[in-house]
Amino acid sequence: MSAAADMSEPAHLLVVDDDARLRALLQRFLDEQGFRVTVAADAAAARRALAGFAFDLVVLDVMMPGESGIELAASLRQDGQEVPILMLTARGEPDDRIAGLEAGVDDYLGKPFDPRELALRIRTILRRAAPPPVATTVGPVQLGTRWFDPQRNELRGPEGSIRLTGGEAALLAALAGRPNAVLSREDIAAALGTPEAGERAIDVQVTRLRRKIEPDPREPRFIQTVRHRGYVLRPGL
Repeated sequence: MSAAADMSEPAHLLVVDDDARLRALLQRFLDEQGFRVTVAADAAAARRALAGFAFDLVVLDVMMPGESGIELAASLRQDGQEVPILMLTARGEPDDRIAGLEAGVDDYLGKPFDPRELALRIRTILRRAAPPPVATTVGPVQLGTRWFDPQRNELRGPEGSIRLTGGEAALLAALAGRPNAVLSREDIAAALGTPEAGERAIDVQVTRLRRKIEPDPREPRFIQTVRHRGYVLRPGL
């Protein structure tokens, strides 16, 4: 069980950055913010840490010697790792941000950054990844042969449970909360707790989610694009 599942324990973060000074600063600051922090200098060290602990969130730098942060994130997702990932990118490098979202990261923050904003984004992601309150009026939503349960943030089909990242589950929950209603990209970004996210970032997350719920992602039946307006979830058989 992760720390996020037991609210009596502080969330356990893994900070991965090859800059020793920044690692030390982040470890001290996040520790002061009430988090439990483990640090790693590169992807290999991060893999060893992930093999030994159940982290609640990974703070991951893009530029590292050897395996980059984007490559590590993509590999973790391919291996079924669902731990939320917050990626640190060089400010003014939108390609890195888009590549990170395509690899499966949940959010990004440009360098240089205010540590207080980092802590705020971490808490936002952790809240998003936490199980929602049991009392809710939104019931399971049918998507062909699959069902999404917003109470559990769980997608199931004939093959069993289908893994969703925290960002994917939050996106599907936002759409499922207002089925057949068009949500603008701004609405979606606000629901995901990332109001500053650009249109391209939202489009990338929708594309990734379609791959998991659509029989043919190129001809989506359930998450449909409404030109110049946004996206709408059309549940059903």
